[in-house]
Amino acid sequence: MSASIAADTATPQTPESRPSTLGALRESGYRPRTVREEMRANLIAKIRRGDELFPGVVGYDQTVVPQIENAILSGQDIIFLGERGQAKTRLARSLVNLMDEAIPTVAGSEINDDPFQPVSRAARDLVAERGDETPIEWVGRDRRYGEKLATPDTTIADLIGEVDPIKVAEGRYLSDELTISYGLIPRTNRGVFTLNELPDLAERIQVGLLNIMEERDVQIRGYKIRLPLDVFVVASANPEDYTNRGRIITPLKDRYGSQIRTHYPESIDLEMKIMDQERAVFPTDGVQVTVPDFMKEVVAELTHLARRSHDVSQRSGVSVRMSVANYENLVSNATRRAIRLGEKQAAPRVSDLAGVLASTTGKIELESMGEVREDQVVEKLVQSAVSATFNRHFSVRQFERLVLAFDNGLQVEASDMMPAMDYVHQLSHLEGMGEAVSKLGVGGNPAAVASAVEFVLEGLHLNRRLNKDAGRGPARYHR
Repeated sequence: MSASIAADTATPQTPESRPSTLGALRESGYRPRTVREEMRANLIAKIRRGDELFPGVVGYDQTVVPQIENAILSGQDIIFLGERGQAKTRLARSLVNLMDEAIPTVAGSEINDDPFQPVSRAARDLVAERGDETPIEWVGRDRRYGEKLATPDTTIADLIGEVDPIKVAEGRYLSDELTISYGLIPRTNRGVFTLNELPDLAERIQVGLLNIMEERDVQIRGYKIRLPLDVFVVASANPEDYTNRGRIITPLKDRYGSQIRTHYPESIDLEMKIMDQERAVFPTDGVQVTVPDFMKEVVAELTHLARRSHDVSQRSGVSVRMSVANYENLVSNATRRAIRLGEKQAAPRVSDLAGVLASTTGKIELESMGEVREDQVVEKLVQSAVSATFNRHFSVRQFERLVLAFDNGLQVEASDMMPAMDYVHQLSHLEGMGEAVSKLGVGGNPAAVASAVEFVLEGLHLNRRLNKDAGRGPARYHR
């Protein structure tokens, strides 16, 4: 039977035919499950069907995903450790897809009370009063996910709850559960709750999470309330903060069953796949944009080099967001040129890489502030990325005839505002360039041909086979 509502139930699948009272729910044969049982059963069903478990998450199939599957099969809370931009939050939010399409709750319940085992005072009183006539509400999986970014000013009231002074003023005693205004975690009862950047949570608040995760009771304003919550708890943290003494209390670490280490894309191809998937696409009337693969490689290579650079601090990481933002700016610079020149086709060139400065400097932190400027670091990384990509595609020895032509006085200009056809017209004077352009697979698109020509010229320059004069005007390649 489908698990879209609940396993081990004969409940009809359509929203219109779902039971609306406790008695009808009982007669339907519905048997409740804990959220861990529910996620485990749905995970097993997805694995058997061969479904994609985490759509949009690239490069984790052999590393992170198996660990998540193990944690869910074991019913363990999870903490994701990783630098920024490693899809930790996306993974946590994707866990919603492992929950049933909808579950029954006591109508009006603030904390998704199970009709058969209500935990809040209001729901218990309603069931005691109405019995089988207790109204039932069906709650979708999207309403069973809660998330909070941990900050130093986060309070127990935010996460667990607080006494509502208005309810006290109405005549109730402080010890009455009905005076409680529930926080985010109780409101995510029978669901998944994610706490991002866990180490930023004050220690006294971390202590408040201990009972929630293990004993399932809480204390609010000095009196103890038994609140057997059913919550799958997920957290995220930067490894340096998580392992640094004093940033997170040891007993809380001990409560998480699985500590799963995320990572950046391990290959250029995976980085490029994420770039294509995540970049914003804005069509421009009258301009068709083509991005040659070798330019995508340059952008991805730039990020990978930054992650290994001694000039860039590796403690906070170099996010995939940098690749995406650089890709977007590269395309925008090419589009802007086409608009200004009235060209119908646009393709990013090496000269367009000047546009990635703005999207790179804000996403890296230098290891030694003041000793070297950010723009110098970025320029060095860009040059290294172009060189590495060029050397993957070509050997400089195959351009001996072209270099000889430069020895005989040939000079070529290049700039980000030069019309594409100017490059095409120069092809006949550049021996060996036609074969290189063909190898790069740019076809007959003039904009892409211009990109390929610039790429080859810059690659030869960075391999010290050509000189380059670069000023405020067009760059000039010569010997």
